[in-house]
Amino acid sequence: MRQMHQLFNLFILILSMLSGLCVTCSVHAREAGLPMNESVETIDVAVKDVHGNEEVGKIVITEFRPDGAGPFPIVIMNHGRSSASRSEPPRFRHPRQAQYFVDHGFAVFEPTRIGYGEYATTFDPESSGSCRGKHYGAVAEAGSAEILAVLNHIKSFSFVDPQKILLVGQSVGGYLTMAAAARHPSGLIGAINFAGGHGGNMNKHTGTPCSPQKLENMFERFGRSTTVPTLWIYTENDPLFGPRYSRAWYDAFIASGGMAEYHLLPPFDHNGHALFARGMAKWTPIVDAFLTRLGVAN
Repeated sequence: MRQMHQLFNLFILILSMLSGLCVTCSVHAREAGLPMNESVETIDVAVKDVHGNEEVGKIVITEFRPDGAGPFPIVIMNHGRSSASRSEPPRFRHPRQAQYFVDHGFAVFEPTRIGYGEYATTFDPESSGSCRGKHYGAVAEAGSAEILAVLNHIKSFSFVDPQKILLVGQSVGGYLTMAAAARHPSGLIGAINFAGGHGGNMNKHTGTPCSPQKLENMFERFGRSTTVPTLWIYTENDPLFGPRYSRAWYDAFIASGGMAEYHLLPPFDHNGHALFARGMAKWTPIVDAFLTRLGVAN
């Protein structure tokens, strides 16, 4: 009997230790900013590449949303372009960044665009051609068409507010965010461009993208038809898009009628292009203020 009592006490002790560990894991998950309510789906979209070839590709949409029925304002978060492998990662997801917007009351949708992730093939609608012969317009057309296709797909969801849409993008995703904003989709209230551009190569031409004047012309074109406030965040030590270029693109956008707020932040770590991914403490106060001005900050 005594032995059974000792075994029972040992069992209770183990249970309490495991319970404590589980509670600790839950707290750590919340402290790490991991989004709750994550789901994934795919849609098929037809786009053309720089050569005019059209294919139907799959877009994988990762969704994060707050608890409750909504309706929640929408964020579409647009990823950059890897110079190493378009098939990695299999699915783009930025959980801490998504959690930031979820905490502000948004439903967040992060599409892995055609030509990336687990469905990547030789078809690459965001390839802009050789360094001396860039066709940035074709990339803008294809990428923005994908973003708007995702937007049209999710607008019918019962838990979203289709009249409160914010576009956010980093690197090539920032460039495509501006391209999509220029097509002024219904319900768009603003756009955030983190280190947006194309044609950069930190190993071959540090800080200077291919055909920067062509990019300037594109941002000028975007400014002519963008009707919502935009926020631009770059760093002084961006090895893909140096300050002289990001400033020139902003100036061209403003000169053609666009509304933008430009922030050139001090050097971040060893690679300022990674600010969106690794420097949240630097950019969240700026975005907080922007969301307040848009009237969507919780």
